[in-house]
Formats: sequence, C-alpha cells, structure tokens
Amino acid sequence: MISSPYEKYKRSSVQTSTPGQLIIMLYDGAIRFVKAGLEGISSNDIAKANMNLGKAQTIISELMSTLNHSYDISKNLYALYEYMNYLLIQTNIKKKIESGEEVLGYLQELRETWVAVNKMTAGMSVSSEQ
Repeated sequence: MISSPYEKYKRSSVQTSTPGQLIIMLYDGAIRFVKAGLEGISSNDIAKANMNLGKAQTIISELMSTLNHSYDISKNLYALYEYMNYLLIQTNIKKKIESGEEVLGYLQELRETWVAVNKMTAGMSVSSEQ
C-alpha cells in the first residue's frame, strides 16, 4: 500500500508518462545515484558509494534491456551502456572518482538528447493533430 502523497504522485507520474518521459526519468535517477555514489567516495562513506553506484548500474541495465534492437543505434547505445556499467564497477572497486565522472558526463549528454527528442516529437504530434 502506498502511504505518502509523494509515493502516490511518483506512481501516478510513472503511469501517465510517455515512453520518452520514462527514459528521461531513468536518466534522472541514474544521474542522481552516480552523484550520490561519488559523494560517498569523496566523504569516505563506502556504504553510500556502493549502494548508490549499484543503483545506477541497475538503471543502466534497465536501459540496456529496453533497447529496440531493430534500430542500428541500439547496438551503439548497448555498447555505451555496457561501458558505463564497467566504469561504474571500476569506480566502486577502486574508489576513483574520475571514471564515475565520465559516466556522469555520458548520462547527462544522453539525457539532454532525450529531452530534445521529446520536445521534437511533442511538437510533431501537436502539428499533426491540427
């Protein structure tokens, strides 16, 4: 049972979002968890680093599993996601922030791309309805 209004809002926003919006939500979560993991490394809070980097890996694995392989770009995205997961593992094992920051850069760039795509497709659907 969902107890808090925030949980109800989150559930409702996920259920009413477009696929593009859901992808952006996944990127937002991965970015948030990588940042929290890097904060954990910086503050020498190993448990925080491990937990949050693991959550980011889970989201990236979800992004990998949702790729539509009928498009050529999916192969490239899959390889990039695989590389990001590798970097997150290295970040977690070696506690080196640089590889985590590299992942953060990729995630932020991909998120910006999805935001632009979402705006373009929203514009197309509005103009086609008129």
